[in-house]
Parts: sequence; C-alpha cells; structure tokens
Amino acid sequence: MSQPISTTARSRRELTAWRNAVFVIFILSGLALATWVARIPGIRDDLGLGKDPSAVGLLILGMSVGAILGLTVSSPILVRFGPHRGMVGGLVIVAVGILLIGFGSTVFHSVPSVAVGLILLGFGNGMVDVMMNVEATAVEREIGKTLLPLMHACFSLGTVVGAGIGAAAAALGIAVVWHLLGIGVVVVVIAIVAVRFIPREAELGDEQGEKERIPFGERMRTSLAVWADWRLILIGVVMLGMAFGEGSANDWISLAVVDGHGQANSVGALVFGFFVVAMTVGRVVGGPIVDRIGRVNAIRITAGMGAVGLVLFIVGGPMWLVVVGTVLWGFGVSLGFPLGMSAAADGAANPAARVSAVAIIGYCAFLAGPPLIGFLGQHFGLLNALFLVLALLIAAFLAAPAVRPVAAPAERRAASPDPA
Repeated sequence: MSQPISTTARSRRELTAWRNAVFVIFILSGLALATWVARIPGIRDDLGLGKDPSAVGLLILGMSVGAILGLTVSSPILVRFGPHRGMVGGLVIVAVGILLIGFGSTVFHSVPSVAVGLILLGFGNGMVDVMMNVEATAVEREIGKTLLPLMHACFSLGTVVGAGIGAAAAALGIAVVWHLLGIGVVVVVIAIVAVRFIPREAELGDEQGEKERIPFGERMRTSLAVWADWRLILIGVVMLGMAFGEGSANDWISLAVVDGHGQANSVGALVFGFFVVAMTVGRVVGGPIVDRIGRVNAIRITAGMGAVGLVLFIVGGPMWLVVVGTVLWGFGVSLGFPLGMSAAADGAANPAARVSAVAIIGYCAFLAGPPLIGFLGQHFGLLNALFLVLALLIAAFLAAPAVRPVAAPAERRAASPDPA
C-alpha cells in the first residue's frame, strides 16, 4: 500500500504562510544555540570555572550527547505526535534547558544544573532539527522550488541575531539568567504562533486515529531500518564531507591562518569572516541555482569549488590567494547539508527517519571533525591536517548522483503508461 500524499490544493497565500512559518522555526533554532554560545564567558565566570577550557569542553560534550539522542528519537516522536506538537514540544524542551542554564549559573552556581540544561538544549534542538527539515522538504515539494538552502540561511540568521543580542546583553551587564529567561519565553511564544500556519499532514503524523498508532518500539525499529538503504548511505557521504568541511572551518580557519600562514590574530578572524559570509551567501542564492542546474550538478560544482579552495588555502602564498581559497571553501560547503536533507526526504516512505539518519551523519561530522583535525594537526601540522577535509570533499563529489530527485511511489505510478 502506497504512502499517503498531500492532495490538498492550497492558495499561494497559504503556501507563503507555511513557508514563512518554517523559516521562523529555523531562526528560533539558531537563536537558541547562539544564545548559549554568546554567554559562555559569563556562564563560566558565574560557575567559577576559571580559565580552564576543559571544564567548558565537558559541558559542551553534554549538549552534543543530548543532540545525538534528540536526533535519534525525533523520527518516532514525529510520527507519534506530528510536527505541530513535535516542534513546539522540542522548542519547549530547548527553553527549559536555557532556563536551567541561566538559573544554574547565575542563581545556583551549580555545574550539574547547567550540564542538565545543556543536555536538554541539545536534545530539544536535535529533535527540532529533524522535524523542521522534514517540514521544510514538505513545503518545498508543495511550492515546487528549492528552499532548503534558504531555510538553513535562516538558521544562520538566527545565530547572528542570537550572537548580537548576547553581545549586547554582556556589554550592558545584564545577568545571564535574565537574558536567557527572556530568550526562553520568546522562543516558546513565537513557536506556538508559528506552527498555527503550518498545515496538518496525515503522512507526517498529524491527526491519526488510535487504530493507526504503532507501538514506540516498532516505530523505532522502522526508523533504524532505513540504514540498510545504500542510496541513503551515499547521501550521508555527501553530508559527511560537507559537514566535516564546515565544522573544521568554524573551529580551525582562524588558527590555521595565524599558525600556518604566520598572520596576526586579527587577520585570522577576518579570514574566518570571509568564510562565514561566503557560506551564507551560497545558501541564500543557492535555491534558484539548484532549480536551474539540478541537485547533482550543484553538489559536484560546489564540492569542486571547495576542493580547489582548500588546496589554495593549504598551499598558501600571497594572502589574497588564501582569502580566495577561503571564499571558495565557504561556497563549496554551503549547499551540501540542505540538499542532502532534501534528497533524503523525497521519493520514499518514512521521510522523518531518513532525514534523521543523514542528520546524525552530518552532526557526527560536526562533532568529531574538529577534534580529529586538532589531533592530526598536532602530529602533522594544522594545514596538512586539512588534507583530510579535501579527501572528504572529493568523496562527496563522487557520491553526488545519490542526491538526484526520486519520485514518490504514487507519483511514479501516475507517470507510468497505463498497462491496459
């Protein structure tokens, strides 16, 4: 029996409201994460952790563990509760985590409280990450245009807003607890309003009858079964290369410019700025380009750009050449993650489980990539360590055919000639 598909004819106004509501969810996710990051120095001081980065590193590890757990359970939760309750519930967990971080640091000065808050922040955001990407692929299909890159640009916008608010709060001497309390309330209120503009879809778990509900254990087994799909694994290779390239750049570009190319700290920060701008611009303009040239060509071109950029960055020479390499690197990793999400969701049953699977691959690359680059850099030099990123981008280039759009079963049958 084929999976149900949406057949509701929606007006342009309804589709625009749906799209904008998903934009808002992406912004809220980025805002929540950046709020914690922006106040790390103040939280560290409130907890009396001194200047030892290892203590903060352990706290961050708790958030990472929570994120992996959230990604893992997001699919069965989405099917059980639907995207409306799922996304609001996830953002409520995020807000509770933010509040625990604020009160745990400023009021209780309790490391365990902050650790629990970070686990909840990671867990809720991991859940929301899969659900908002599944919802984004649904509205993308309805509208008929590539929207995932722009959705992820909205996440970046949320991080910029969160960082700006955090910097302003720190400059004004606003206590961490009051800042985080305000953000937590804003996240929940806006999420409740935004999901009202998202239509209910039976195929995404909305409005199912009691007879249709499947036990949680069976849903979890169904979710894990998608890992047997080789196309999905190859999409994961694309995600791995692009996410590894993005995560490594976020953590190591500045230091590589300073230690590897002998530049001042300010130059390292400026070069990192070029990378972030290039990646954001790539996501903003990427959708129309993908619609013109297709996903496979987009991945091949961007992965090729990233590979060339990395070679220029590693080999070096004049500083302008390093900057050109950085910009190409930023453009090169800009589309892989969102296009991988789109490719994972289309043409098959259980899109939430498939998006969850590739998201786990991508986030593991984000988490494991920077420490691995640091380990290799310690033994072979930081610039030489980046050749691993180059190899993974080449692997993403080779795996690009896996992201080719695949029609859903009902659509394939409709396109087939009538055997009669």
